[in-house]
Amino acid sequence: MHAPRVAVLCGGTSAEREVSLRSGQGVHTALIRKGWNAERLVIDTYDGLPQRLRPFDAVFNILHGGEGEDGTVQLLLDLMGKPYVGSGPLASALAMDKAESRRTFGGKGLPVPDWRHYSGGDLGGFATKAEELGYPLVLKPRREGSSVGVGVVADRSEFLSAARKLADRYGEFLVERFIPGREITASLLERDGVLGALPLVEVRPKRGEVFDWTAKYTPEECTVACPAELPPEVTSRIQDIARAAHEVLRCRDLSRADFRFAPDGIPYLLELNTLPGFTEVSLFPRAAQAAGIGYDDLVEGLLRRALARLPAPSPLG
Repeated sequence: MHAPRVAVLCGGTSAEREVSLRSGQGVHTALIRKGWNAERLVIDTYDGLPQRLRPFDAVFNILHGGEGEDGTVQLLLDLMGKPYVGSGPLASALAMDKAESRRTFGGKGLPVPDWRHYSGGDLGGFATKAEELGYPLVLKPRREGSSVGVGVVADRSEFLSAARKLADRYGEFLVERFIPGREITASLLERDGVLGALPLVEVRPKRGEVFDWTAKYTPEECTVACPAELPPEVTSRIQDIARAAHEVLRCRDLSRADFRFAPDGIPYLLELNTLPGFTEVSLFPRAAQAAGIGYDDLVEGLLRRALARLPAPSPLG
């Protein structure tokens, strides 16, 4: 059998395109170093994607946001019979949709901040309902990742200004009670059939209290501690919640859950990412490194999991 040809999908059309390009460069370089026959496919449009993918045996999808992470590309790959890294279509769609994932998490008793969902209509009336949560409030688009569009508002004037911008640009958005406290991420990795929790990461933005887009991707904008300095029982509790979130959405291979650890001792689950960043500063590879898993081994291990899903060759040839 020939050595499998692997496509590293990156780029895309979402607000996270630049991050995906950096993730894709890192993943592709790692696979080449490991001796794989890998090619980086930069996506500028999804038109013609099936034709571009046809020569490949497997796909390392590292598209972030949009069609690359919301189940669309995953469904296409399933229909084409191409094994790929990451969760399937339904889990991907649920995780990207903050309203649906919140309902799912809350239904399973996982701690999430009190929240409201704007799906259209009178913004003034919605503001009055949202204000029941109490200021400050966090606003975020319903279906964007990587802290795109996230902001904190302190009063009705700020709320209405931010809400109009989100409604105009994204249509739907979530409002949640601002949780003071520490920003913690919990990464999960499936290895040898076991879903394992990697060391927790704490991020501390140097300006403001929210780990937003700027803090995430600007060097020196935040400090990162891994493992996070937390009591063992708190660490276990956060990892257990992350594992439950991964399992209830039926995710696969890897995920990263974001938390606010409040002063009252409650770790509030904010969201779950099915395709976390793989750049040189991304939190998932840092957590793996802290567990003794180097970047190249991490990437290769995920690819091998995808290849294991290839159908067995027919005995008739």
